[in-house]
Amino acid sequence: MDAKSNIKHTPLCVDLDGSLIASDTLWEGLVALLMQKPLMIFQVFSWLLAGKAVLKKNVAKYTDRSAEDWPVREEVVDYINLARSQGRKVYLVTGAAEKTALELSNHLGLFDGVYHSSENLNLTSTRKRDRLVDEFGDGGFDYIGNSSDDIAVFDSARKGIVVAPDRVARNWQKQNQSEEVYTKPSGIKTILKAIRVHQWLKNVLIAVPLFLNHTVFDMDAVLAAVIAFFSFSFFASSVYIVNDLSDLKADRAHPTKRKRPLASGAISIPHAALLWVGLFSVSAFLATLLPIEFFYVMVLYAVVTTAYTFVLKRKLLVDVFTLAGLYTIRIIAGAFATSSPLSFWLLAFSIFFFLSLALVKRYVELAEGEQGDDAKLLGRGYFGLDTAMLAQGGVSAAFTSAMVLALYINSPEFSEMYDNPWVLWPLVPIILYMLLRIWILAGRGQVHEDPVVFIMRDWRSQLTMVAGGVLILGAML
Repeated sequence: MDAKSNIKHTPLCVDLDGSLIASDTLWEGLVALLMQKPLMIFQVFSWLLAGKAVLKKNVAKYTDRSAEDWPVREEVVDYINLARSQGRKVYLVTGAAEKTALELSNHLGLFDGVYHSSENLNLTSTRKRDRLVDEFGDGGFDYIGNSSDDIAVFDSARKGIVVAPDRVARNWQKQNQSEEVYTKPSGIKTILKAIRVHQWLKNVLIAVPLFLNHTVFDMDAVLAAVIAFFSFSFFASSVYIVNDLSDLKADRAHPTKRKRPLASGAISIPHAALLWVGLFSVSAFLATLLPIEFFYVMVLYAVVTTAYTFVLKRKLLVDVFTLAGLYTIRIIAGAFATSSPLSFWLLAFSIFFFLSLALVKRYVELAEGEQGDDAKLLGRGYFGLDTAMLAQGGVSAAFTSAMVLALYINSPEFSEMYDNPWVLWPLVPIILYMLLRIWILAGRGQVHEDPVVFIMRDWRSQLTMVAGGVLILGAML
């Protein structure tokens, strides 16, 4: 029998977790289950004590994941299609639960058979090897895998093919010079994207009390603001990780959010958990260097963001008011960190200013989703026909923030703080220009990110902020 004929008669066996899909069905199922029903943690422990196979079966049974939810690696699908075009049999061989394996196999329609775990057998490592050797003989199959659990299978296969390998599988691949299905590797850029470093721009709000209370040249206050900025940023990034874990299903159905590192599988759930621990620990340490009031604000932020992640973001209008409050909390945190007094006027202005931007955020999500009037935005409390009302509310909040600013400039408290308060009157149209412009751009479909981040990156908005800073400086002189 020639080599070409031998290949044709050699079946291709494909691993599921981390190989065919860029995720782990057990880890993701556990996260989904415990985020929806946290009290089931005790049930999970009882399943684990009964054996990993029992755990897999029950997690698959109680979670809401369907075949369409898994991030399939197109590179592996292409490899499978090539094998099928050569007349080869292709089998899905996985340690995942029966329900998960069969649903995905039926959905893809690529496999001639499926081997999976049962309640009595966890089909991984040597158990998977033994099953394949019994079926096809030692060296009678090719195998696609990715992890240390697959090494025993690789050693008994005619050819081992690695995909997105872990450290052990990578070493095996180098030692045996085996074939690799190339997938884009994760790196520092992936981690930075996962923790959303670009969102740290929001935390510049911590420095607002520093400027408004004229303590920008107080080095102790400046150092405290810097520490607060990084403490808040690390903590916010840890919250983003939890938020992304809770939104995996919804994000994968979104045209752009499906590319996020966790949704796409570029970062595994165990690695995300370790990243969360590191971010939270550094944030907590930095918070201990600041006044205790700052720590209390961080606790408040944690409570509100947790409520937002699991409940409030799905509630009509409650979500945008919560977002506006979270922006304002940053200003409060900055005031406590730098021991600056809080102004009623500043808080009132910030609530309306950020409410307008929060409404922009929801407006953009609805517009980009291209929903019909009766279609509901996935994971949110809005329908397609709500865009007009969101725009009206957002523009009204913009004018209200400008009105509050005008009243503040005309107040006795303001006159006591500035030698030339009249210089700041141009701030009112500047604020209106900034907000109305972002609403117009959102209506044109030219805003595709968090509006606060958009303002920080947009050069025209940057000019308006510089102009505002110059006016404040002029009023002080």
